Amino acid sequence: MDFEAWWLIFVPLLFGLGWLAARFDIKQMLSETRNLPDSYFKGLNFLLNEEPDRAIDAFVEVAKLDSETTELHFALGSLFRRRGEMERAIRVHQSLLFRSDLPIAQREHAQHELAQDYLKAGMLDRAEEAFAVLKETSFALPALRALIRIYESEHDWGRAIEAVDSLRKLVDEPVPQLVHYYCEQAQAALALKPTADVHAAQKALTQAVHAAQAAQVAPGSPSLVRVAMIRAGIAGSLQDEVAKRQHLESILKQSPEFAGLIAQDLLAGYIASGESAAGLALLLAHYEQYPSLDLFNVVFRAMRAQQSAASAWAFARNSLQNHPSLLGLDRFLEAELAQVEQEGKGAEPKQVAVPGADLALLRTLINRHTQRLDRYVCRSCGFQARRYYWQCPGCNAWETYKPRRLEEIE
Repeated sequence: MDFEAWWLIFVPLLFGLGWLAARFDIKQMLSETRNLPDSYFKGLNFLLNEEPDRAIDAFVEVAKLDSETTELHFALGSLFRRRGEMERAIRVHQSLLFRSDLPIAQREHAQHELAQDYLKAGMLDRAEEAFAVLKETSFALPALRALIRIYESEHDWGRAIEAVDSLRKLVDEPVPQLVHYYCEQAQAALALKPTADVHAAQKALTQAVHAAQAAQVAPGSPSLVRVAMIRAGIAGSLQDEVAKRQHLESILKQSPEFAGLIAQDLLAGYIASGESAAGLALLLAHYEQYPSLDLFNVVFRAMRAQQSAASAWAFARNSLQNHPSLLGLDRFLEAELAQVEQEGKGAEPKQVAVPGADLALLRTLINRHTQRLDRYVCRSCGFQARRYYWQCPGCNAWETYKPRRLEEIE
């Protein structure tokens, strides 16, 4: 292609247009910069100098001077909430909602931020109302998740189940704790006075099993262990010892680590049917495969009652040699002292495991060191408790407790 000399005219023209555009941008930037309040730059300077308190004060001044700075309002509100200044965070987000010219998207954002403020401040009733408004907005998912947490904390299991159903219509995700919600409903029905509603409890447990299947919960999971335990309790209240034993023995097979929680009830069922030796043999065989402190306690006491102090002591000595435990020794001494006290009240005397030993003194010394070990512990937040919880009282997480004492985990 031949070169045309007149094309060179476009070169200075393009340079000129670029220079004019740059001049226009610079003038516009300078104009916008002049319009910014001095407090804005002071706030930036404080942030750079790592003075967040003075920076916040400066930005608050900017927000007062220019009510149109919505993004700055959102930033301030989040800062206040993170710092725990909930009253200031609430005021900032409420001031945004009071604006009639706020676009719908930003209004929904402000409503969500305000709901989070209420939740963190512990104002659950207001948080519930604020999140409920967002159910039909772009913030529906986080609002429903927050509502589920609120209903959990209020033990309003019916509304928690409804919120989970609404959540699953929006997103296909498993909600394993739904099984526990139905279990809570079952236990509430059984606790009714003057008469337990067994039918309602059984219906709730059936729904719990369906929820477990929908969430693909593993057969030996803690939630299904809880279902089996409640069903065993219902069978026991109906004097159906066969069904009760079947439910408890299913836990031994599918979730052997939970044996310590059900061993006493299972043994009581065998004793009631005149098969105490068979019950003890079953638990002893299970202990040999899956040793735990709670199961040790049940087996030791049963051997002490059904057989002799010598056989119980032989079992305890062998167990403590294979699995050294201060708690195990403490439980052994506790049982021996209880037996000595019973003999002192006129019961038939039995052989004492350690003749001549000051068992009370021994247990007092050991018990001082075992107090902190005789607890279950949450794997999420570390909250310790003497009883086993399906939901941690500290962090409200589900299934974070192992059915083992602290000494066994350390």
